[in-house]
Amino acid sequence: MIVPGSVDDVTNGLQAAGYLPGESTALVSYLATRLGKPVLVEGPAGVGKTELAKKLAEYLGRDLVRLQCYEGLDEAKALYEWNYRKQLLRIQTEAEDAGWQAVQDDIFGEEFLLSRPLLQAIASEQPVVLLIDEIDKTDQEFEAMLLELLSDFQITIPELGRVEAKTMPVVLLTSNNSRELTEALKRRCLYLWLDYPTPERELEIVRLHAPDLPETVATRLVEVVSMVRELDLKKPPSIAESIDWARALLLLGAEDIDQQTFRETMSIIVKHRTDLDTVAERVGVRLTAA
Repeated sequence: MIVPGSVDDVTNGLQAAGYLPGESTALVSYLATRLGKPVLVEGPAGVGKTELAKKLAEYLGRDLVRLQCYEGLDEAKALYEWNYRKQLLRIQTEAEDAGWQAVQDDIFGEEFLLSRPLLQAIASEQPVVLLIDEIDKTDQEFEAMLLELLSDFQITIPELGRVEAKTMPVVLLTSNNSRELTEALKRRCLYLWLDYPTPERELEIVRLHAPDLPETVATRLVEVVSMVRELDLKKPPSIAESIDWARALLLLGAEDIDQQTFRETMSIIVKHRTDLDTVAERVGVRLTAA
C-alpha cells in the first residue's frame, strides 16, 4: 500500500496508472489521502470522475469498494441488512423455554449481518477506496444517512451499536450535478470540479491510450470532438468515447478523418438519434469544406 509524500507523487502515480490528472485533481487527491477527508467530485458526465476513483485505488494499492447510487436507494442496499431467513432458522432451533431476550441477543449478531458497500468499506481490515458514484441520483434523506460516515467514519447499527472504521478509507463521491446537493454534505468534503479537458490535454489522453494512432489522426480527432461538443446535444461525447473512437480508427487503419470516415464511425461518440442528425449535418459539412 502506497502513502504519497507529495502532490507530485500523486501526479506521477496516477499517470503510471493511465490517468492524466490536472493540477487541482492531483492536489485534492493528495489532500484526501493525507487528511482523511472525503472528496466530492462534480462535473458533466464522462469527464473521468469515476475513473479517478478507480485509478486512485490502483495507484494506492487498495481495493475499490463501489456503491452505485440510483433513485430509491436505501440503507438496506447501501449499509447493511439482516439475514432474515437465517434468523428465522435460528429462532426455530431455539429451545421452547428460551425467553425473547435470549433469542434477541442470539439472532442480532454479526453472523446474521449482510454487509453492503458502506459497511464493507468501514469494516475492512485493509484500507480501501470507497466510491459513492452519482450521489445526485439519490434524495436528501439518503444524504443525511451518509453524514455520520463522512464526518466520523463510523456507522451506528441499533442492534449492535457503533461500528468504527478499522482502517481509514479514501472516499470519493461523484455527481453529474443533476441536482443541488445539501450544504451539510458539501461541508464534510473537499471539492473538485472536473470539466471537459482542453484540446491539448485531451490529445495527451488519446495518445496515452492509443499510442500507435498517427499524430495527424489523433490531432484531427480531438479537433472534431471539440466541434461536436460545441453543439447543443443531448449527450456530448465523453473522454472515454474519444478514446474508443481513437482505438476504432487505429483498428480500421484510418490515415485521416474525412467526411466518409466520420459518418461511418461517428456513432462511437454520438449516442442519440437526433444528435446523429445534428452532428452529421453540422460537423459533416465542416469536414467537407476542410
